[in-house]
Amino acid sequence: MLERALPHFNRSPARRRRTALWPALSLALALAWGVAPPAQAQGVSESVGKNSAFTGLVSASQVEQAAVQQYGQMLREAQAKNALGSDNHPQVLRLRNIARRIIPFSYAWNPRAREWRWEVNLIGSKQINAFCMPGGKIAFYTGILDQLQLSDDEVAMVMGHEIAHALREHARERMGKSAATNIGVNVLSQVLGFGQVGQTLTQYGAQLLTLEFSREDESEADLVGMELAARAGYDPRAGVTLWQKMGAASKGAPPQFLSTHPSGKTRIADIERNLPKVMPLYEASRQR
Repeated sequence: MLERALPHFNRSPARRRRTALWPALSLALALAWGVAPPAQAQGVSESVGKNSAFTGLVSASQVEQAAVQQYGQMLREAQAKNALGSDNHPQVLRLRNIARRIIPFSYAWNPRAREWRWEVNLIGSKQINAFCMPGGKIAFYTGILDQLQLSDDEVAMVMGHEIAHALREHARERMGKSAATNIGVNVLSQVLGFGQVGQTLTQYGAQLLTLEFSREDESEADLVGMELAARAGYDPRAGVTLWQKMGAASKGAPPQFLSTHPSGKTRIADIERNLPKVMPLYEASRQR
């Protein structure tokens, strides 16, 4: 433990604690920084920064374990309602085929993704929603496919976007920020000894399906998702038509998807501005 390596000066216990705090906290924050995006000759990596320091405040394996539990519970509930798509359902086959093409390109963005037990399932519901939980747990609702009449390219944009959230560990970052805010001074012992991690996951793990990401997270997921889909051979221009459809759907009762994925003209403009970075990847994949 780090505490054993710290010198014990002839001072009061309170002063020794204050003396030990700063180097330990500095080390903790240094360890918390994530890796940079992959260095690639083409693509959007230069537009994506390092993971937030808050990401390192919560264990990746424990976040993924919490996701496995919640995902499994969701599938069991859907099965009990006869709302879980069967393995031979045409839409399930379609989704899994698209995922099969995208997933190999995820490894460069997060080495852990190579070890994830990826799953893709379809839930029968009118909700316009889809997600990818930490650890590669993907689900689409029939509502997003049927009501928006998504093409394969548009499905790939949704899937790439959701996978990007998992690869960039946005949920883990949000949980880390919550931990830092609510645990306060105990965050130091959490990072060094993980004494508070279980409590943090208990409090915030249940929010994995309803986490609201920041505008920066959403922009990053759009960029990375476009690149993943383009490398897999799906037209990234479908990102524009996708969000146009989302905008049209939001004119009535806003779909569930938009509660955590805000749409708007600015988002579409951002996608259009970054298309030149990913179109060469799409063209190259078409040639292959």
